[in-house]
Amino acid sequence: MDSRALFGVLDTLITENKVGVLANIGKDGYPRLRWMTPALIRGRTGFLYAVTPRTFTKSVELEDNPAVEWLFQTPKLDQILRVKGKMQVIDNPALKADVLEALGGHLERFWVLKPEDDEIVVLETIIESLKYEKPGEDVYVVHEVESVE
Repeated sequence: MDSRALFGVLDTLITENKVGVLANIGKDGYPRLRWMTPALIRGRTGFLYAVTPRTFTKSVELEDNPAVEWLFQTPKLDQILRVKGKMQVIDNPALKADVLEALGGHLERFWVLKPEDDEIVVLETIIESLKYEKPGEDVYVVHEVESVE
């Protein structure tokens, strides 16, 4: 399975499930896990996006330690994909508009928080590796992504 196929799996899992689990390291040194609504943006291969209010804990934690891992899976757990990378907080109106458009109507839980538009920032994951497995089928593929910078 090559890079294009793995990014295709990522796209499919995001499209079908609309959520993933994001892990980062908290200020206390322990992992923090949370459900997030991610998006891929056409033409920006190698990046994964989400949004959050700038005042949320993860925004501050990422300044200290940008290392993150995402977990995506099918409901039947017959496909699992882990995405490892570095995440940065970006406050750019054009990028925010692109990400919000890509996320479409999948932010129901996010909008319940009622963030003001100027509070919303983009979380950009620079993807470093993809790890794909099919439990029970002995399929396990690790792909290191070449730097996109």
